[in-house]
Amino acid sequence: MSDDQEQNKKSSGHDPSRRKFLKGVGVAGAGAALVDGFLTHDAGAAKSTLEAPGAPVSGSVKITLDVNGQKKTATVEPRTTLLNTLRNHMEPGITGPKLVCDMGTCGACTVLMDGKPVYSCLVLGVDAVGKKLTTVEGLGTPENMNAVQAAFVEHDGMMCGFCTPGFVTTISAYLKKNSNPTLDEVREACKGNFCRCGTYPRVFEAALAAAKGSA
Repeated sequence: MSDDQEQNKKSSGHDPSRRKFLKGVGVAGAGAALVDGFLTHDAGAAKSTLEAPGAPVSGSVKITLDVNGQKKTATVEPRTTLLNTLRNHMEPGITGPKLVCDMGTCGACTVLMDGKPVYSCLVLGVDAVGKKLTTVEGLGTPENMNAVQAAFVEHDGMMCGFCTPGFVTTISAYLKKNSNPTLDEVREACKGNFCRCGTYPRVFEAALAAAKGSA
C-alpha cells in the first residue's frame, strides 16, 4: 500500500478490520434484543387491572366497560382497539359494530361514547374505561326496535347490512339533537358513514321518517 493510500485510510477513519465489524454487529444485536424486550412480555407475567382511564399500563390489563347499561370485563393489551375489545375479548362478543376499513373512514364500527358517535376502531379499549358505551344492540331489540331501526326496516334502508349498524347509531344520536332535520342536515350528519351498496336515498328517507315519528 502506498504512503498516500495509508494516509487517506487514517484520515477517513474507515477501519475494515474484522474486530471492528464484529463489534458493530454486537452492538446492533444488543439493540435489537433491547427493542424486542420492549415489544414483548412474559406470557406468564401477572395481569394488571386498570383502575382509571389514562393510567400507564403494560402487558395485558383487565378492564371493565359500561356497555349498553351492563358492566362487562375484558383482558386486553393497551394497544387493543375498542372495536376489537367489543367483538373479540368479551363473552359473548358484541358484534353489532363491524370491522370494515379499520382506519376510521367508513363508519361501520360507530358506537356512542357518552352519547357521541365515535369510530370504535380508532379508540383504545383502555381509553373507554369510565365511559358510557352504546352499540346498535343497546338502541333496541328485534322485538322492540327504536324509531330509526323500525324506519330502516319499513323503508328498506339496507342492503348487505355491513354499514347499517353505523348509520343507525349515528342517526339515532343525531335525532336526539335535532328532532326535525332537513334532508341536507341528515346528509351532513351521515357524512362520516359510507355505504358501498349505494343505499343512501333509502337511508336518508328512513332517517327523515324516524324524525317525523319521534317529533
